[in-house]
Amino acid sequence: MSAAGRSRKHKVSPQGGSDPSGLSAGTGPAHRHAARAAVPAALVVGADQLTKWWALRALDDGRVVDLVWTLRLRLVFNTGAAFSSFQGLGPLLGIAAAAIAAVLLFNRRLGADRWSATAAGCIAGGALGNLADRLFRSSDGFLEGAVVDFIDVQWWPVWNVADMGVVLGGVALFWRAWRRAG
Repeated sequence: MSAAGRSRKHKVSPQGGSDPSGLSAGTGPAHRHAARAAVPAALVVGADQLTKWWALRALDDGRVVDLVWTLRLRLVFNTGAAFSSFQGLGPLLGIAAAAIAAVLLFNRRLGADRWSATAAGCIAGGALGNLADRLFRSSDGFLEGAVVDFIDVQWWPVWNVADMGVVLGGVALFWRAWRRAG
């Protein structure tokens, strides 16, 4: 087989050999998945941190903003996990969030296509957004910070944009897997 034919099937490494994994020089499937997942993750983290910054300034004095029907904005600090469960386990939750984000961003099997990579990125972004709160909003110790929640529908626990990324990304990932299986 000619060198041109071989380079179409396999990436040619800088040393001249063939790389059947497609991972050389940062252009293979794992790199593409990480890039596809990193953009939505960064968008979720950015939107999450900006809205939390706003909530800390606008709602800090106990102010509640009624929007529509039961939807309101009210500042709450959560040292636990979803639904305020696991209170006081901040370091363990933070380590778990970092591990989950790493798996979602770098596991190319989870991102077999753009939709799955985007969904994985949204989940990772949500985990990283809440991890940032645990890291940077603490005066008590490593990962002891409280997560800032402020979206309150009054019939569900108070949540934030990072939580939306986790839930919507999870639903999208499940839907995509179901569609592929069917």
